[in-house]
Amino acid sequence: MTDALKRLSDEGVAIWLDDLSRKRITSGNLAELIDQSHVVGVTTNPSIFQKAISSGDGYEQQLADLAARKVTVDEAIRMITTADVRDAADILRPVYDSTEGQDGRVSIEVDPRLAHETTATIAEAKQLAWLVDRPNTLIKIPATKAGLPAITEVIGKGISVNVTLIFSLERYREVMDAYLAGLEKAKAAGLDLAKIHSVASFFVSRVDSEIDKRLDAVGTDEAKALKGKAALANARLAYEAYEEVFSGERWAALDKAQANKQRPLWASTGVKDPAYKDTLYVVDLVAPGTVNTMPEATLEATADHGVVAGDTIRGTYDQARAELDAVAKLGISYDDVVQLLEDEGVEKFEASWNDLLKSTEAELERLAPTEA
Repeated sequence: MTDALKRLSDEGVAIWLDDLSRKRITSGNLAELIDQSHVVGVTTNPSIFQKAISSGDGYEQQLADLAARKVTVDEAIRMITTADVRDAADILRPVYDSTEGQDGRVSIEVDPRLAHETTATIAEAKQLAWLVDRPNTLIKIPATKAGLPAITEVIGKGISVNVTLIFSLERYREVMDAYLAGLEKAKAAGLDLAKIHSVASFFVSRVDSEIDKRLDAVGTDEAKALKGKAALANARLAYEAYEEVFSGERWAALDKAQANKQRPLWASTGVKDPAYKDTLYVVDLVAPGTVNTMPEATLEATADHGVVAGDTIRGTYDQARAELDAVAKLGISYDDVVQLLEDEGVEKFEASWNDLLKSTEAELERLAPTEA
């Protein structure tokens, strides 16, 4: 075992785990990862909860109690998921305290069926913050067009946010703008900006999956040479945009008011193509002030054989632009790819949520007490 995870942390990358289940909480596994693997945060999404709850491990008693109360399936899911997030937040509380609120965070997503509804997303975010009732929670809001004004409103109310499903550089700039607008609202309302935090989840591996497929369809040697390059190039240029926005005049005024930068978070960092090294989206995306949220397999691979060679983002911007330009010259539309990925991301989370609704409903029916 290398101590690549410590080296990663020393380089300014916060390591978060992209997984949560009740068993992970109650077995002591989450506490162990915090203690031994430099994990300082947890992210969840509808797919993760669907997998955890459908396994049934650790949820039977709560489901039986909910069935006895005859709650709706929607209420049951919210009671279960917020309980897990609350318990995980309590385990991570010492990290939150020691990092002055920057890390030690647990994310929970608004209902994905609301991804294109601004008002409902705002209401759901407020409800989730109230239900979990822990200062080290991040409410996940998707970076859809409807999500952008919701981000501003929720940040403006002093609720910390994890913006999710960001694929394009243009949308990422809109997300940062929405965050700054939210901070300005919060400042005008007299809120303490030092207590408001945010990360922007920029998705990585899915970009390669889609663009590589299109490069294969082109089929030339030139196209094949570009495989596995677009996702890193896209993420690196996102970091360039982050550096630009958070060194500008608009940020300077908020910085004086003790505001926190919205850190870029590399999401979807599990490698999909076995031809690529399994630590690709970790060791090649190292820069200070970032977060990398990893599935457990990626975390273990990085710990076992990851080679962390310092900053692998700054200084790569010209090369990154050239690589994306080369992809475009082959007739592959960047705008088309990122819009497709956003649409698919929303659909996948909604499908997982619907699967969760069905499996939870079946469990509630199975466990419902029979009246004598």
